[in-house]
Amino acid sequence: MTHAPALLLLPGLLCDARLWRDQLAALAPLARPVVADLTLDDGAEAMAARALAAIDGPFALAGLSMGGYVAFEILRVAPGRVTRLALLDTSARPDTPEQTRRRRGLISLSRSGQFRGVTPRLLPQLIHPSRLETPLAAEVMAMAERVGQEAFLRQQAAIMHRPDSRPDLARIAVPTLVGVGADDALTPPHLAEEMAAMIPGARLRRFADAGHLPTMEVPEAVNAALAAWLVA
Repeated sequence: MTHAPALLLLPGLLCDARLWRDQLAALAPLARPVVADLTLDDGAEAMAARALAAIDGPFALAGLSMGGYVAFEILRVAPGRVTRLALLDTSARPDTPEQTRRRRGLISLSRSGQFRGVTPRLLPQLIHPSRLETPLAAEVMAMAERVGQEAFLRQQAAIMHRPDSRPDLARIAVPTLVGVGADDALTPPHLAEEMAAMIPGARLRRFADAGHLPTMEVPEAVNAALAAWLVA
């Protein structure tokens, strides 16, 4: 569609375009999607600048997990270019001291040569228990391996130093979808509920039988939610 709106998709930590594969296909009749590369920078501001350079004019914006943190930065630096917003399995809060401590531990392990990407032990934090022994689990682990150690270190640094975005939520004035896997262990539904309550007019969608990666786990449900959001 020549006049379809541009759609900027922001991946999460240790994720690449595979995160959005099913949405790229399903939403093509409604939008011109572009997946940003968030593997090259160690700060949210730099990630946002690179993502903005990858797309022209106004655009709809969707971010999952770390991608949501970058979406907030884009709203701070270029609010006039964002026509609608989708925040999936993310949070407006900064890291807690405990989360930062854990990230520093992972960074130390990785720098000592013990980078393991997403291991079977970590999978229960990312996907619904019913999918732990399925091909999807292998795809999640392969995606993390493709992103690799150096990008992981940069992304963790960016996540640790992100600001508190809650004070900005009341100023969001575009159609907003807040979505979350009903069984998300990393960014639980109460964080999505918090954002939806603070963003004027936001719509909240919980994805049943999904964890932290609903775009891969329940793509049909996510596609339907995003399609409705794009035409609302």
